[in-house]
Amino acid sequence: MKDFQYITNAHPQYIENLYNDFVKDPESVDTDLRKFFEGFDFAVANGTAKVNGSATVNGATTPVSNLDKEFSVYQLIQSYRRKGHLIAQTNPIRQRKDRMANLELENFGLNNDLSNEFEAGKFVGLGKTSLQNIVNHLQKCYTTHLGVEFSAVNSRRKIDWIIDAVENKMLQPISLPQKKRILQKLNEGVMFEKFLHTKYIGQKRFSLEGGETTIAALDAIINTASSNNVQEVVIGMAHRGRLNVLANIMGKTYEQIFSEFEGTATPDTTMGSGDVKYHLGFSSEVITDSGNKINLKLCPNPSHLEAVDPLVIGFARSKADVMYNSDYDKILPILIHGDASVAGQGIVYEVLQMSGLKGYYTGGTVHFVINNQIGFTTDFDDARTSDYCTSVAAMVKAPVLHINGDDPEAVVKAVQIATHYRQEFNSDIFIDMVCYRRHGHNEGDEPKFTQPQLYALIDKHLNPREVYTQYLIQNGEPDAQALAKEMEKQFLADLQERLDEVKQNPLPYTFQKPELWWQSLRRATAADFEVSPDTSIKEEDFKFLFDKLMQWPADFKPLRKVEKLLQDKVKLFSDEQKVDWATGELLAYGSLLVEGKDVRMSGQDVQRGTFSHRHAVIQDETTNKSYNRLDHFTDTQAPFRIFNSLLSEYAVLGFEYGYAMANPNALTIWEAQFGDFCNGAQTIIDQFIAAAETKWQRMNGVVMLLPHGYEGQGPEHSSARMERFLQMCAENNMVVTNITTAANFFHALRRQLTWQFRKPLINFSPKANLRHAGSQSKMSEFTSGGFKEVIDDNWIKDTADVKKVLLCSGKIYFELLEKQQKENRTDIAIIRLEQIHPLPQKQLDELYSKYGKAIWYWIQEEPLNMGAAAFLRMNVKNINFYIISRTASAATATGYAKVHAKEQSELINTAFSA
Repeated sequence: MKDFQYITNAHPQYIENLYNDFVKDPESVDTDLRKFFEGFDFAVANGTAKVNGSATVNGATTPVSNLDKEFSVYQLIQSYRRKGHLIAQTNPIRQRKDRMANLELENFGLNNDLSNEFEAGKFVGLGKTSLQNIVNHLQKCYTTHLGVEFSAVNSRRKIDWIIDAVENKMLQPISLPQKKRILQKLNEGVMFEKFLHTKYIGQKRFSLEGGETTIAALDAIINTASSNNVQEVVIGMAHRGRLNVLANIMGKTYEQIFSEFEGTATPDTTMGSGDVKYHLGFSSEVITDSGNKINLKLCPNPSHLEAVDPLVIGFARSKADVMYNSDYDKILPILIHGDASVAGQGIVYEVLQMSGLKGYYTGGTVHFVINNQIGFTTDFDDARTSDYCTSVAAMVKAPVLHINGDDPEAVVKAVQIATHYRQEFNSDIFIDMVCYRRHGHNEGDEPKFTQPQLYALIDKHLNPREVYTQYLIQNGEPDAQALAKEMEKQFLADLQERLDEVKQNPLPYTFQKPELWWQSLRRATAADFEVSPDTSIKEEDFKFLFDKLMQWPADFKPLRKVEKLLQDKVKLFSDEQKVDWATGELLAYGSLLVEGKDVRMSGQDVQRGTFSHRHAVIQDETTNKSYNRLDHFTDTQAPFRIFNSLLSEYAVLGFEYGYAMANPNALTIWEAQFGDFCNGAQTIIDQFIAAAETKWQRMNGVVMLLPHGYEGQGPEHSSARMERFLQMCAENNMVVTNITTAANFFHALRRQLTWQFRKPLINFSPKANLRHAGSQSKMSEFTSGGFKEVIDDNWIKDTADVKKVLLCSGKIYFELLEKQQKENRTDIAIIRLEQIHPLPQKQLDELYSKYGKAIWYWIQEEPLNMGAAAFLRMNVKNINFYIISRTASAATATGYAKVHAKEQSELINTAFSA
């Protein structure tokens, strides 16, 4: 809302002139001014009455000199709505900073008018009433324990909805059953922390103490969501309070949690035994207050705080697509943030920027901030520039409800409003629950080292359960008082019961369809990687898919260059029975789609392809209308979901990992614009892609396509940092390939869903070689066999003549091949290593035996300290080989084309002369 303070004390004539403008053209004045004039019914009869010294107000004549006062009251109302959150009593332990709200009456020229009555009372539902009543009402709505920030919201409907929620729904009393539920959840939250503090003294648990109202809040969100069409809730959160949420929201038993403290947990019960207890995920199914069954998921998350955010959104999108026919009302993502991380982590911005985009939309997310007012040891003054940790919400015009964590009734009402808002408008909304952290960063930390005054206050402060119990006893009706005393006794009895280790029964759980799909898979073994499965398709299917790919509607006119490009592909196939790299890739997707498998791809400019090779989606040159070439094979095929992403790596890769995590039958692909751009997503690669199966027993088949190859384009566009991925390879955790032919790429993609297990695939994709004739493949290579981990030299006729073997991978093969054939070097064999991890040792051993008299060399474009050299030196057994490469370097490549050409020439010459 705009600030009309410049009008507040304006001359009555100015307001009269504004009104005259309104009469002539209501659209000529600002929306809020128009509402003001309409509300006072200035225009009587046929709407042409003029203000000339007086105005008709509700049938009575009012001197214009009084209208500026009425307008000042109206402006006071708007200012409270807009800025009341700046003075709201949202902090439970200390005074708030003066944020210069300027809501004093003298700022509006009303300091002597408290007893005067004003028509403006109708704007807050009070009718004509005294200014004192209006101010009391505004303060009650906007400056007590709830502060509402919605200045960024620019939809009149949303604004009116929020105002109604705050000025009406928030004021409605809580029923006795609701009070009981709130107290019960507070009891559970506090009891859990007290129990762990008693039983596991000094152990890290990242307790929720000080923010236990979170449990009542999440319980209210889930119950409200269940009554509003939501069938599944997906939660992402960091470690603070995670164990409490697992116990008291997800229904994980104390026994299961204790076993993790004791280090005796099994993967079947925890979704993973290779990580600390406060990183683990969980699934459950609960019956809500309304009697509805709702599925709950808590995604596993490392200590990288907000890293789970895009996973949750991707997971929710995938589940909506596969389970709910893309009805986003049926699945609710909840992201629980810390105040320091939501303000400090750029991934939060990236995820918010995704929220309204077609490829990443999930119908809105409820963001719940556990605002401890401190990050590890850093005060909020040092943690952000903005007034609030949630100021990023304004970017997507999301409202923020700032709420005092010591007022559980207000918190519950606020989160109910937030949940209704999400369902009503399918938009993001934030709840900023201001609370505190009773202990240090962990239970063994001493917070008084850095915040002695703050923790002196916290030491004396009652926990939220005690605060609420005292409130009920002192202010509640007799039934509420009796309830509080009864539950106090119950609390102590339950705590003792837990200490006596009385067993709880785990909640029953019905597996969902995608979970059953996951259960039908198995863990991979070393033998699985000795030879790839058959992933061929029938010849008639190949021709059918190819023909369909090269067609478009009669009324569609593609760009002339694109049409020529496609015609060339048709000619290549008709003349030579060959297809190029891009066609082989699209045929892989098409073959999966007609089998009913989902395919999703995203990344920067993937529809066309960074190197203008893919053209999966083409545009009409006159209408700019899009045509998805892979959505028109059959009426029963799965949709081909391909989206040009926002300019993000971290969030987008995280989203795609989450999408793949939800559905094992979806081929989910992220392509980097250039391979080295993946370093912007390193957290997702390190913490999830490389490690999740070991840490959390969670398989994932996400595919990363990373353009890679030395072509003189400089250090930022040459290397996808193969060495980093290979350094993380162990326990067959992911597949790393550097493929040279269209058919082998086709088989690699199909293999992802053919395997009886799932592995991430990291493929180092070609750039210039996308159009190299050597990368083209014959139809017969698609209609037989499967992926080839190693490709022998098929040009050599007599292996006895071979004195040297050049083992290589990727683009450099074609340059070696050219020299080999140009010089007719039958004494040199060139072998392509198409899959570097898991290393195809058996196949290499067979070739080593075949070329028994030869000296072996590994040749790579990358500097010695990069590429696959170190990995192969460490892992290749039984084979002695030398390394030919560029010298070790700090930068990946030279930025000078002539220097590159010279280096490359020396490299190739050395390979043949060494």
